Amino acid sequence: MSEEPSKKQDLGKAALEEMKPPKEKKAGKRRPFGRALVIPLLAVFSGLVLGAILIVLTDMDVYAAFGQSFGAGIKAAFDSVVVAYGALLRSAFGDPARIVAALQGGDALEIRRAFNPFLESLVVSTPYIFAGLAVAVGFRSGLFNIGVEGQLFIGAAAATFVGYAVKGLPAIIHLPLALLAGAAGGALWGFIPGLLKAKTGAHEVINTIMLNWIAFRLTDWLLAGPMQRPTSGGMPITPEVEASAMLPQFFGAPIRFHLGFFIALLVAWLMWFLLFKTTWGFNLRTVGANPNAAKYGGMDIVRSTVIAMSLSGALAGLAGANQVLGVTHSMAMGLSSGYGYDSIALALLGNSSPLGVVLASLLFGFLRNGATQMMVATKIPIDIISIIQAFIIVFIAAPALIRAIFRIKAEKADETVFVRGWGG
Repeated sequence: MSEEPSKKQDLGKAALEEMKPPKEKKAGKRRPFGRALVIPLLAVFSGLVLGAILIVLTDMDVYAAFGQSFGAGIKAAFDSVVVAYGALLRSAFGDPARIVAALQGGDALEIRRAFNPFLESLVVSTPYIFAGLAVAVGFRSGLFNIGVEGQLFIGAAAATFVGYAVKGLPAIIHLPLALLAGAAGGALWGFIPGLLKAKTGAHEVINTIMLNWIAFRLTDWLLAGPMQRPTSGGMPITPEVEASAMLPQFFGAPIRFHLGFFIALLVAWLMWFLLFKTTWGFNLRTVGANPNAAKYGGMDIVRSTVIAMSLSGALAGLAGANQVLGVTHSMAMGLSSGYGYDSIALALLGNSSPLGVVLASLLFGFLRNGATQMMVATKIPIDIISIIQAFIIVFIAAPALIRAIFRIKAEKADETVFVRGWGG
């Protein structure tokens, strides 16, 4: 009987060794980075093509032009797509003519305004990065955290309270304290389903969905009660956070670009280092890939599950803290417009990789910022952008479809079998 535990340990170690890449492959030539981007880039291209078709189909001027002649209809369809996507790009990146003129003129204020669309897209992308990383960490650990939206709200509420209630601190202390409060609030909201999952086996999807609604109603009560601004006239909004708790902005109004973007990039790098360069990260990924092998190898499944969900919640909480401390400077009911739900798509699009999540977040941020101006300039519904994003996700989730459309031969090394969970 005494030999049984040692046999299990040996089996676990053998299983973990099998999960590691062979030494020959490590020493061999790695797949070029550009080749790894082929499928995502073609997915984005395909989504834009299908979006262009929808733009044409929803433009009544195109139908009127086809009533005149086939050639006029084709020209009208082409013009409709060019105008729509032109407005999208100008709103997301800025007007090239205006940028050149501003640079030639040398007026600092005009230069900042010319680059403001690009900078605003980065502002919109920042909460996407935090939220996408939150879901990606869960995926890598074999967990589906669908509660990012609720964790974001709790983190925002905690950061807001510390931001306006704590007074007299210098910015070098107050700002990190508010950010940590946001992370702690989100971590608490992730800890609960993580503990329930680890101790009772309760499914994290159900628990996080339910906790979302608890978070929404709890913050509604806080905004209309204990945290309500005294001078709001009954409006559900908190007092403005102290200047010492605000994320520094690099330019004056109306440019909102702030330090949060670089904090998000730093956090993405830290998540990459944690997941792929530390023992803790290896344990999380092993538990996510094969919990039985991890258990036989002596890993603590309960602790890893709780840590993974708490870390995921902390990242979501930072997304909420970023919005309050860097953009709105107070919390209201309309703080998030679906960042938490979009984060699931970002993690899938980025293949649960921190770098992939950053790139996917930038894509969604630029599309979202550009969509508003496209709607104003062309009267095309902003929902078209959501449909384009959906097309892109479908193509990313079904790479075989992209390979079939563009006749790309699949590589054997690319075929990955997922043992458990949602992550890499």
